[in-house]
Amino acid sequence: MRALVILLLWAGAALAEPVRLEGHGGPIHATAVAPDGRSALTASFDNSVGLWTLPDGQPTWLDGHEAAVKSVIYLGPDRAASAGDDFTIIIWDLATGQALHRMTGHQGTINALDITPDGSMLVSASWDGTVGVWDPMTGQNLAMLGHHDGAVNDVSIRDGGVVSASADGTLRTSSFDAARQDVMHEHGLGITQVLVSPTGTWSAFGGVDGTVQVRGDGEVVADLSAGRRPILALATDPAGSILAIGDGEGHVTLVDTENWTIQRDIKASAKGPIWALSFTPDGTQLLIGGIDDTAVLWPVAAKGGPGLGQIQRAFLMDPDQMENGERQFKRKCAICHSLTPDSQRRAGPSLHGLFGRKAASVPGYTYSPALKAKGIVWTDDTIDRLFDEGPDHYVPGTKMPMQRITKSTDRQDLITYLKENTKG
Repeated sequence: MRALVILLLWAGAALAEPVRLEGHGGPIHATAVAPDGRSALTASFDNSVGLWTLPDGQPTWLDGHEAAVKSVIYLGPDRAASAGDDFTIIIWDLATGQALHRMTGHQGTINALDITPDGSMLVSASWDGTVGVWDPMTGQNLAMLGHHDGAVNDVSIRDGGVVSASADGTLRTSSFDAARQDVMHEHGLGITQVLVSPTGTWSAFGGVDGTVQVRGDGEVVADLSAGRRPILALATDPAGSILAIGDGEGHVTLVDTENWTIQRDIKASAKGPIWALSFTPDGTQLLIGGIDDTAVLWPVAAKGGPGLGQIQRAFLMDPDQMENGERQFKRKCAICHSLTPDSQRRAGPSLHGLFGRKAASVPGYTYSPALKAKGIVWTDDTIDRLFDEGPDHYVPGTKMPMQRITKSTDRQDLITYLKENTKG
């Protein structure tokens, strides 16, 4: 009977058209669909969270992070939380777009969030090796669970506590106060994802080696490994009847959890990984994000795939097809900056009209206080010094990534390329 219900739902979804959520200026790391299905959230490398009305896909931008946003979650109909590479969790008022709380305490990227069913506690997985426990109403940190020996990649609520997945190769369970801590499973290689079913009867995990296992009562219920690596996303519908798996090779696999059979296996992205998967409340649509600037709300019964991976990312281009200056730009700058005076959202401001421009002066972009205070004017010399010393040394406290170009000839080729392609 349940299989028939799923088929009827999916048949209804086939009548719907994919909805493309367009406007971000960087890859999509995380997605979430509201419990009522009327809106969705996307977290992007462009440092922003997109709040989208459904089904029309109109965006409102939640700006407040100072680095890539890696996770986003609804806390109810009018509140959400996001976190990322700036080590910060922000609680948002979705009606006003204002940040209610900024929660700090982690010392590394915050890669995942989860919320207890009653909404009283928010948990965070950080690459600093800890799991944070927070009061989402006040922003207060309640505990830091530091029981992993490596980065914590994911976390999921279970049985009045948390299950955490780590690069140290373990799944660990803990009470919220750390009074109870146990090793649930030792995989040996890094574990990237963990998901506890809505009913709590099974849990699934994915690894860097492409392993996907489902466990129940301490035993392996199903092995869904397909040899694709790494596993980057796991999601289930609210009923727990469908498990979706996203991997680094661009596939999305849909599994019936009643008998653990694969219902669909699609190439969702022509190039690049699938980082984000979220079901609509009725389980008929899946919000998918990855290396594209666009997320797609995709009917799971659609004949075709969602068509992601069409963008020719600069860092995926053949370096032998470019001059050295362009190559340096593509490797070091292109993911964050454009060269044209457009309004596309990016993690960094447009470089159009760069030379002779005072640093931290492009309207509409939120700069770090450190760069504002530096008083730099961008010239051959200052750009050379920026990449010779590295942004973290030349402008301590900047939001720019820590990177250097060690060869002076490479720096000069980059400067020549920028001069030619950023003329105002």
